[in-house]
Amino acid sequence: MAKNILICDDAAFMRMMIKDILTKNGYNVVGEAENGAKGVEKYAELKPDLVLMDITMPEMDGIQALKKIKESDGSASVIMCSAMGQQAMVIESIQAGARDFIVKPFQADRVLEAVKKVVG
Repeated sequence: MAKNILICDDAAFMRMMIKDILTKNGYNVVGEAENGAKGVEKYAELKPDLVLMDITMPEMDGIQALKKIKESDGSASVIMCSAMGQQAMVIESIQAGARDFIVKPFQADRVLEAVKKVVG
């Protein structure tokens, strides 16, 4: 059965790119969110198997959203994405419960490798 994935990124073209990579490889994109606050709402509503979460977003950043999702569901699987390959952000994300980290601009095979590692 295809895994359900929520994509959370403020850039529409990034969501489209990620969705394209995932759907071509048999994953089911159940929702998209353009900021962290919407991501938290959609997570509660859709209960996806995995969330791909950008870090830098308006309203609520990805790390805050990750913490909120983990508070409501300790078993949530979240992979963080960010253009800023800043060590501190990677560490903070992992400490907050992220399962993996992808740096933009990313290659399709890196996205798939991370997704497979986390949800199979």
